[in-house]
Amino acid sequence: MDKTTTGFSVRIFIPSGEPEGLRVVEKSDWTGQGLVFPRSLFAVARQRPELKRTGVYILWGPGKSSQLPCVYVGEGDGVLSRLEQHVKNKDFWIHAMVFTSKDQNLNKAHVHYLEARLLRLADEAKRCELDNGNVPQLPPLSEADQADTESFLGDMLLCLPVVSVNFFEKAKVDSSKENDLLLKAKGIEARGADTPQGFVVRSGSRAVTHEVPSCLAYFKELRTALVTNGVLKSSEDSYTFTQDYLFSSPSTAAGVVLGRSAYGRTEWKTRDGRTLKAHQDAEASS
Repeated sequence: MDKTTTGFSVRIFIPSGEPEGLRVVEKSDWTGQGLVFPRSLFAVARQRPELKRTGVYILWGPGKSSQLPCVYVGEGDGVLSRLEQHVKNKDFWIHAMVFTSKDQNLNKAHVHYLEARLLRLADEAKRCELDNGNVPQLPPLSEADQADTESFLGDMLLCLPVVSVNFFEKAKVDSSKENDLLLKAKGIEARGADTPQGFVVRSGSRAVTHEVPSCLAYFKELRTALVTNGVLKSSEDSYTFTQDYLFSSPSTAAGVVLGRSAYGRTEWKTRDGRTLKAHQDAEASS
């Protein structure tokens, strides 16, 4: 059975007692350990023994040129020295997460592999700007080491959304399109699905090419970012979604499709014409 369909526990320990402070993340039946902290607490984090170990880390902060967050993925045979460099030479990040192994069985080859896999996943999901510049090739590992490292990665990917890190998640949506929601306007049609992850606009959906004059800068910048990273491809009279794409809400999805502010719960409708709001209200009361 796929581990994502099996229940599991994640323990988050907050040493300082401050919810926004440094957090230690551990998953049941896993030798790995995550450490999440804001940049402002780097002086505290650098005292932790976890940062002396071999590991992989993620830095993130506001986007440099768009509404998408900026992300850097790195690795170190002893993570602390790398983070000390990034405190000096990378200004964008405001949060960090470090993954190491409690039994210290990760080596340089393992974390190099994890770094490459995370970068590949982020590049495919297209939910952030990558500060790395390029996506490296996977380093060679033995068959057994690769299987173990993929298992470690799988547990990492289960822990990340628990602390609101979702840059590596592609849209997860049922292949059946029977229950798709529709949005039709200005000669375009988009299909989507409301999921636990967020609102997914289906590949092949179309969006208007021009925003209305009153369109918020947020939507303009987000649409530009999606054109730049290839999610939206220009055609003769519209944009086309090249992949299933996950938005934070139905309203954000509708705003990108329509090129204007929109209330997604009334813009998206079922095949029989009911709004998403009416559909959800009916489900809640049934």
